Amino acid sequence: MDAITWFATNFIGLFNEAAKSLMGLITGILPLLLVLLTAMYAVTTWIGEDRVTRAIQWAGKYAITRYSIMPILSVIILTNPMAYTFGRFLPEKYKPAFYDSAVSFVHPVTAFFPHANAGELFVWVGVSAGVLKIAPDKYPTLAALYFMTGIVVIIIRGYATQWITRVMINRGGHQETFRRFDEMYEAGHIQGAKTEGGVL
Repeated sequence: MDAITWFATNFIGLFNEAAKSLMGLITGILPLLLVLLTAMYAVTTWIGEDRVTRAIQWAGKYAITRYSIMPILSVIILTNPMAYTFGRFLPEKYKPAFYDSAVSFVHPVTAFFPHANAGELFVWVGVSAGVLKIAPDKYPTLAALYFMTGIVVIIIRGYATQWITRVMINRGGHQETFRRFDEMYEAGHIQGAKTEGGVL
């Protein structure tokens, strides 16, 4: 009988703790996420979509900005998973590397911008929980290091994936195809290159 009582108490206790955690999220992080999302949309509206688009196109011209500024802005402004659509401003040969950079930044960004990947905020919460409990004064330092490490990682991954993509294009004998894609991109086809067989 004691075992049944213990099981019943702890079983319902599990759900009580889950409910407390949910209430903490609803009264804590949820309003923050809503305010941040509203602020980001307001800033984008004030600046103007055309200016934001031009800034992203400028960032896509150079490798260092293509794998640092471009993914950072895309993840903060558009959030995950919409951030990957910024790849449409790039030539086909750079899209895999941009995607790799952007997808690698969706967790480090949550240290300062939790709205950018709210669905997987548990990663940052898990990383920071121990520090917040033991040394709360070190929490901002951890957040800054987490964010900056993410920037270093996305630059490395962007360059590495760009190199791998170039090797794969050359090994597969696709140089001519990508040369055509580049010509179409230069002609203003930023949404994807039209080919004889349809749309890429």
